[in-house]
Amino acid sequence: MGTNARGFAFDVLEAVEHGGFADDLLRAQAIDPQEAALASEIVFGVLRHRSQIDYLIGHYSGRTAKLDREVRIALRIGIYQIRYLDRIPPHAAVSTSVDLVKRARKSSAVGFVNAVLRKVDRDPIPYPSDALALSMPDWLLGKWETQFGAAAAYAAAAYFLSKPPAFQRGERQMDFGAQQIVPLLRLEPHHRFLDVCAAPGNKTLQAAESGVQPVACDRSRKRLAAIPVARRVQLDAAQTLPFQPVFDRILVDAPCSGTGTLGRNPEIKWRVTPEEFARQAERQVQILREALAVLAPNGRLVYSTCSLEREENEEVIAHFADRIQTHGYRLPGREAGDGFFHAVLA
Repeated sequence: MGTNARGFAFDVLEAVEHGGFADDLLRAQAIDPQEAALASEIVFGVLRHRSQIDYLIGHYSGRTAKLDREVRIALRIGIYQIRYLDRIPPHAAVSTSVDLVKRARKSSAVGFVNAVLRKVDRDPIPYPSDALALSMPDWLLGKWETQFGAAAAYAAAAYFLSKPPAFQRGERQMDFGAQQIVPLLRLEPHHRFLDVCAAPGNKTLQAAESGVQPVACDRSRKRLAAIPVARRVQLDAAQTLPFQPVFDRILVDAPCSGTGTLGRNPEIKWRVTPEEFARQAERQVQILREALAVLAPNGRLVYSTCSLEREENEEVIAHFADRIQTHGYRLPGREAGDGFFHAVLA
């Protein structure tokens, strides 16, 4: 394998630093499948283990000073290949990382990168904290410890260090945890069913298997177009639902921070903030209020997120406390699949 995969991985990791999402970026360019597979392995591996790798950069270099972004990314790629992958010869990881530094026009750092990477081996190195050992932000791991207990928090964080297993439903891949939400609706063929935040449509398609004719809403016309089984309704910026209270079953799979999906979206853990949880919660309350307004008498609504944060879950449904029937979490490391919260309201 040549440098194409590493160069592609470098470009993706640099774009992620500017706010991009790895999965979208990796799919945006067609390269040789073998090279694409290695690039994907490097990108997601670096992002999952980023704080560990940055600690190792300091350990092997003896430097705590800030490095240029391009130099740090090249070192991350080299260290990941040497310490975390079995099939890459160390000399290849060193030489290609040096090439990446040259490619980024950081030739003054070539000697430094070469010297650091030649020190890297696979000997165990103790990490000074649980957060580093689990490659998690200190504050987020501590938050989960308070909420779920240390054992459950560490199990979830450890689960997110590995590539998530692929689960299939019909012709689409759909996380196993995600597949457990629609059954909570107890759909029957005669039900009038509304999927409020439908895109990309996996849960809409799952609901259609019960015989219902879904009405799918979303703000994105392009993403709605990918849902073939439903009557599609594009929403305005205020999420106003243009319906009367006629729906027997409603799914609100709300937009959220995504902290239950850190295995497949590891960049989230390095950019999410407490302010993001509050911002999402404000929007979620608005969406849920709109959805409940179009629920028919004796209807059933399921609110779900792929977030593990109380602000987006218990604190959101607390605004509708008199309508809550049941709620709970699926925690990675305890149950199969990504992390999810659900609440049934009526």
